[in-house]
Amino acid sequence: MPLTKQFNTSIRNDVEDWIEELKDVSILIGIPTFNNDDTISNVMSVAGEGLKKHFPDKKSAIFISDGGSLDDTREVARNAKIPDGVKRCVAIYRGLPGKGTSLRAIFEAAHRLGAEACAVFDSDLRSITPEWVNLLVQPIIEKKAGYVTPYYRRHKFDGTITNHIIYPMTRALYGQRIRQPIGGDFGFCGELASLYASRKIWDTDVAKFGIDIWMTTTAINEGYSVVQAELGAKIHNAKDPAADLGPMFYQVVSTLFYLMGEYERNWIASQGSKPIDIITNHGEEAKVLPVPVSRHRLVQEFTEGFRHFESFYSEVLSEDTFEQLKKIANDMKNGISMDFPPHLWAKVLYDFAYTYQLWNRNRRRLVDIITPLYFGHTASYCEEVKDKTEDEAEAYIEAQAEEFENTKSYLISKFKRWEY
Repeated sequence: MPLTKQFNTSIRNDVEDWIEELKDVSILIGIPTFNNDDTISNVMSVAGEGLKKHFPDKKSAIFISDGGSLDDTREVARNAKIPDGVKRCVAIYRGLPGKGTSLRAIFEAAHRLGAEACAVFDSDLRSITPEWVNLLVQPIIEKKAGYVTPYYRRHKFDGTITNHIIYPMTRALYGQRIRQPIGGDFGFCGELASLYASRKIWDTDVAKFGIDIWMTTTAINEGYSVVQAELGAKIHNAKDPAADLGPMFYQVVSTLFYLMGEYERNWIASQGSKPIDIITNHGEEAKVLPVPVSRHRLVQEFTEGFRHFESFYSEVLSEDTFEQLKKIANDMKNGISMDFPPHLWAKVLYDFAYTYQLWNRNRRRLVDIITPLYFGHTASYCEEVKDKTEDEAEAYIEAQAEEFENTKSYLISKFKRWEY
């Protein structure tokens, strides 16, 4: 899935000079940025405070990897208040614009500096605390894990791509119950940073929003131990699931499917799933903020999309799945029912994941046409949990993930037929 020219390095000369001057660090905090002048100062200051409070004897640095922001992000970052002794670098990366390339520069810097541990944070965070640094870094320093994923409390309408695609798929495929595989805030060992930096995938969707699922899937399949860090509420610039998720949806789902091909032997051999240890946060937590959702728009996008792509869906989906979807689309259009059950959603995604491996036409188009179905399932979920508590909504997500596991034999049978 190549997109453009691949550069040998994402680090420019100014970063090379910074690395040469710094020589080495024990802990590197990386923050990918693009037009975040309203939030970056607080993220940097809190991260620096976390380093000073929890790791005062470790040589540490904060690296801002910017995508050429058109606002004052870099200027604000250069002037952000951080503790004495914590080094900083603010620089524009080289390569395909996107979060993945931004993180690539961080991986390269961690490798070059011989970092023992690295943590990365989203630049739009509003709920980060100094304890987040400790929770993501300490397990690496103590060698209790090679990769640390976040464990958040989120509003029931937040993180719908995670909840309805990435979490259940990752759990069913690779057998690990990692609740936030694309959470955005991660900790990892220097060895894993070096492995990431060495991979030649920076002309693909991994260079964009595919980076988080690539990092998590690679860590799992390359044998790194994983723990989860309870970070409390994640308050950031969340979006209505019916809006503005187009490019992110394609890049994340496409990377998920691509990695299924790369690690096919592993996930076919994996059975069931196991819980992953959670490191608990006993500090103060921010309140979960509501996320707006337009159920009417979700239904409209689903029903109109189904009508438009109906012939294509009949080609990709099994006959039984297609007929059930056709009835659901008709029922939603006429206001009869909003029910789009998890077991059917699992089969829809499994049919598309299988077709993706065989597809020799435009894979981008193939993944794009899943979007209306995602909207339909999300509308059904939002209707189901609209009057439920956050815990009750979470129970729905867990039950759905179990359905994906129970239906995995359907996916495996399709792949085995393909092989023979």
